[in-house]
Amino acid sequence: MTNDLPTLSGPEFGPASGGKPKQLVILCHGLGADGNDLIGLAPHYAKVLPNAIFVSPNAPFQCDMSPFGYQWFSLQERTEEAMLAGAQKAQPILDAFIDQQLAKYKLTERNLALVGFSQGTMVSIFTVPRRKIPVAGVVAYSGRLIGKDLMAQEIRCNPPMVMINGDQDELVPVTLQPAAVDTLRALGVKIEGHIRPGLGHSIDDVGIKIAQDFLSALF
Repeated sequence: MTNDLPTLSGPEFGPASGGKPKQLVILCHGLGADGNDLIGLAPHYAKVLPNAIFVSPNAPFQCDMSPFGYQWFSLQERTEEAMLAGAQKAQPILDAFIDQQLAKYKLTERNLALVGFSQGTMVSIFTVPRRKIPVAGVVAYSGRLIGKDLMAQEIRCNPPMVMINGDQDELVPVTLQPAAVDTLRALGVKIEGHIRPGLGHSIDDVGIKIAQDFLSALF
């Protein structure tokens, strides 16, 4: 524990070049998973970011809806109020982890991107705009914007983002993407929204390619 916040850890990958890290990519997994769930994306992204270190921490809390895995916050209650409270609880934990990893690798925010999936996306796009210094960008898979009505008064920076949702997602309705994109764009965030036909709550090859193009453009 650091300042009463859980200390996160999880698998790492890279840099594929074998050299010193020049970029940092933090991967934030979804409900009931762990860091191993997303670290498999790292070799794909390393094709365009050979000098990046990829870090995929386990979320801070044991999942309360399954006997294994972790969660950023509980989703037993899925009201807007409950999810907002959960995101607000997770925000300082992810913030502290970002600061710790930047210090560890002696990098700055402009060398950092986040990739989120599902609940990991929710926490990432909640936390990042509220940081004082913008990160390079965020890839947001199969997620949604929590607390969009608060964003205008709480946003402190507007790093670029890309949202990728499947139109057959059974857990996060794709209909939530346009409102998220419109809210963030109105606040100066350069954001792309991609809707993948036939895709459920998952990441497909096209989604990986979109992220590769986005990440390679950032750096």
